[in-house]
Amino acid sequence: MKGKAQRSRVKLGVPLLIIVCSLFFFAGLFLSPLLFHFQDFGEVGRRRLLQESASKEFGKSGEPFLHSIPFQILSWRPRIVYFPNFTTDDVCEKIIEMAKPKLEASKLALREGESAENTKGTRTSSGAFISASEDKSGILGLLEKKIAKVTMIPRSHGEAFNILRYEVRQKYDSHYDAFDPAEYGNVQSQRIASFLLYLSNVEAGGETMYPFEVKYGIHQHLVDNFHGMKDVEEVN
Repeated sequence: MKGKAQRSRVKLGVPLLIIVCSLFFFAGLFLSPLLFHFQDFGEVGRRRLLQESASKEFGKSGEPFLHSIPFQILSWRPRIVYFPNFTTDDVCEKIIEMAKPKLEASKLALREGESAENTKGTRTSSGAFISASEDKSGILGLLEKKIAKVTMIPRSHGEAFNILRYEVRQKYDSHYDAFDPAEYGNVQSQRIASFLLYLSNVEAGGETMYPFEVKYGIHQHLVDNFHGMKDVEEVN
């Protein structure tokens, strides 16, 4: 019986030794950082550590300051993203003044068999194309940079700004911003995205509607208060 009792104690002793060693190991692992953290460096030492931490650079954003642009996804099919307050009222007013002397009747790309006469009611606005390089104030250049950031499309892929004015009862019928070569022939460039920046606010009208949204049960209007590619519209 004594031999059996001794063997039993030996069997119990090995697992117990492993458990005790494990407890000491984990205690040292977790307690040593805490002890180091609360070590007294003195007031000067603590201040130096805070200063060093504050001066570290954790990567650069590519801009002189952090700049977030809020957005809301209105639809995935078609993909429509809304950027509220994309720019300021002052910038909008300056763009309007810049475009006013250059406005003329908006033109329309014609399909085979179409003419200016049988399509004259399709688009009744007036407009002007202005490139950022023409704008000495730099406003359009800054807008291009911001548009490139939110769309993730390089500035070099963009067109000149198409600044449009719609007066009462003027409109542009439903259309595509890209050209089907089978209908229009070969074109020099194709739009992969359009960015609409509304330059004025009105009590009623002035919205842009995407008719195919209705099919997907979304039916979302982009209203004229959309301060927020190149189709830049002034709604009057």
